[in-house]
Amino acid sequence: MVLDKLGSSLKETLSKIARSITVDEKLINELIKDIQRALLQSDVNVKLVFDLTKMIKERAMKEDLPSGLTKKEQLINIVHEELVRFLGGEGHKIDLNKKPFKIMMVGLFGSGKTTTSGKMAKFFMNRGKKVAIVGLDIHRPAAMDQVEQIGKKLNVKTFVNRDIKDTIKIYDSVKDQLDDFDVVIIDTAGRDALSMDLIEEIEALSRHIEPDERLLVISADIGQAAEKQASQFHESCHITGVVATKMDGTAKAGGALSACAITEAPIKFIGVGEKMDDIEQFNPPGFVGRLLGMGDLEELLEKAKVAINEEDAKDLGAKFLKGDFSLLDLYQQMEAMKKMGPLSKVMELIPGMGQLQLPKDMINVQQEKLEQWKYAMNSMTREELEDPEVISMDRVERISKGSGVDDNEVRALLKQHKQSKKMMKMFKGKDPEKMMGRMGDAKGMAEMMKGMKGMRPHKKRRMR
Repeated sequence: MVLDKLGSSLKETLSKIARSITVDEKLINELIKDIQRALLQSDVNVKLVFDLTKMIKERAMKEDLPSGLTKKEQLINIVHEELVRFLGGEGHKIDLNKKPFKIMMVGLFGSGKTTTSGKMAKFFMNRGKKVAIVGLDIHRPAAMDQVEQIGKKLNVKTFVNRDIKDTIKIYDSVKDQLDDFDVVIIDTAGRDALSMDLIEEIEALSRHIEPDERLLVISADIGQAAEKQASQFHESCHITGVVATKMDGTAKAGGALSACAITEAPIKFIGVGEKMDDIEQFNPPGFVGRLLGMGDLEELLEKAKVAINEEDAKDLGAKFLKGDFSLLDLYQQMEAMKKMGPLSKVMELIPGMGQLQLPKDMINVQQEKLEQWKYAMNSMTREELEDPEVISMDRVERISKGSGVDDNEVRALLKQHKQSKKMMKMFKGKDPEKMMGRMGDAKGMAEMMKGMKGMRPHKKRRMR
């Protein structure tokens, strides 16, 4: 998970609110100390931390209680709102308002600029855009090779030229061909420092190309030093935004996020893993929601759109709400889940699931089960998939032998189907949009935390 330790600390802070009998100054002071400790451990600037927690305390102590909220719910809401404001407010998304939309990537050597160019190409391709990558790094050995390899892997058109040693001439040689594309990503050369020759080259390219976005690729593991780099690049090269890479599993990412968010160069994308799909538009409300265990419905829906088309989603959703979906529908759901990424990353997007604090080994086991269950379903007949009730013990044995999956796993699959069907019947007749909206607000969050107390794994339980 992104910023795993920070997320765990903040979730525990909210759980403390849910468990408390009353909300008083003593509780608020305890929460402030917990939040300060969590942010400082994630390398966030000391002054920023104290400014943030001061605002949370002032609001918690002075604001009148809004209609319809309890004091606990109000406190959760204040924490959420102030963290969102702290990380940049509502966010800054890229609006593809012309064709071709040109994005120029800049950054220091080793920041992951070329790889990020490929990730962004995949991001826009997944949303139906025709994308090209132009390689203009004439200094780094094998830079052109890397661009071509990424293009071949993603089936993206690439434009490189090893014979010309002038970046503007390379661009001009392919300029007329770029009009056929929706998005053109321009990979430029990096340096080991923000030197004058780098600034001059980027400024000359920028004036000539006139890109719609100039994005600084910066490694999140440099922590608070990100602020200096972002500010210098913004002043010198007039960047329009930042892409923070290596966001997965680094404590220093908290420092980089907050540092960039307070500059005039807002974070627009974050890299959350090594795979080409591991890039997201930076959405502070959703990101904070994920840290607090409230989920990120917007990102979940974005991933779902890529994994499954709208018509199939509506059909599957209707069946779920009726509680009458078959194993074929469960199979379709599993296929969509696989396209959305690792189960651990999908779970943190679902409201309330982050609060369960499931052990990583348990999540890994579930991921393995999904693979086993797919093999089992591939050995079932159409009748068995459409009506699992007909699967007798003899059929379980046949499916087990045909798929190479243990018969216990086949029975576990059938049990999972029954449990899912039973759970979905609980939602029968309810408005899904109202339900999803409810899951993301402070009141819904407080109720979920209260209801999930008994669902947490017991830390002292021994495995036999």
